Amino acid sequence: MTGISQRTALSPRHLTRTGDRLSFIYLERCTVHRDANAITATDADGTTHIPSATINTLLLGPGTRITHQAMSVLGETGAAVCWVGEHAVRYYASGRALTRSAALAEAQATQWANTRSRLAVARAMYRLRFPDEDPAGLTRQELLGREGQRVKDCYRAQAARTGVKWNGRRYTPGDFTSGDTVNQAVTAAAQCMYGIAHAVVTSLGCSPALGFVHSGHELSFVLDIADLYKTELAIPVAFDVAADSDEDPGPRTRRVLRDRINETGLLNRCVDDIKRLLLPQTPTANLNEDQDTVSLHSDAGRILPAGRNYSPDTDDGTNPEPYTDPETPW
Repeated sequence: MTGISQRTALSPRHLTRTGDRLSFIYLERCTVHRDANAITATDADGTTHIPSATINTLLLGPGTRITHQAMSVLGETGAAVCWVGEHAVRYYASGRALTRSAALAEAQATQWANTRSRLAVARAMYRLRFPDEDPAGLTRQELLGREGQRVKDCYRAQAARTGVKWNGRRYTPGDFTSGDTVNQAVTAAAQCMYGIAHAVVTSLGCSPALGFVHSGHELSFVLDIADLYKTELAIPVAFDVAADSDEDPGPRTRRVLRDRINETGLLNRCVDDIKRLLLPQTPTANLNEDQDTVSLHSDAGRILPAGRNYSPDTDDGTNPEPYTDPETPW
């Protein structure tokens, strides 16, 4: 393990794209460590090596311990790490973004800061969830009301499809087992979707906190993105699991949901949806995510190159000389 701290930071072009990674890996009752650029999971059955750059989200269940070096490599490769409690309580941590460009983060802040564009993005999110309905002209309150009704209709439709008895959504925070089998499965599916959405949001360099439907929470945008796929993916999987058996709905939901995510290519779709929501006029192909440059704001909306001295005493500021600052990467 010597020499790890001397390794140079990986650039986006060296990392696996978000859409090409495993959606999530769940570990419990083991010790997670690092071996070169892989993480290792050691339990009573031995040691398993997992390439860290292939993980979107690492779920750490009860009985897990993770070393500082393991967290270091997960951070370098942009993986999100979620500590998972037995009652579906999670604490979120995330690695660095897989992009060095601030284009999406700046677009998100711009769209969020204006009330009209914030509502426009919320309507676009509704249209993604329910393409058979046009939300143009709907107010915030009308959007919330229609979304609530569509989710209720989804629960009823899935209950009818699977034959699972449905008495409404019941979940007590901190008490996972208080709900019936289908409610436990719905909770497990939702929590996994939050972890996946968090991984994608942070990997793109967006702010998890600046939501367009949800507000006031550090994960508002994460909740927005996870909800895009609730009625299409998370709820049907939960009812399928509940219809199959009453045993261990949490672990079975995670396994089925992980397979379904991989089968449907959800990660690629999630990446594309976020880009289209935040930069609707910019083709995805035109986003230079490998761009690793720093610029400076100037007056009248001008952007100036960084790494130069703009002192008026240097050629009257018209031809500033470049300089190298040892504290900055450019």
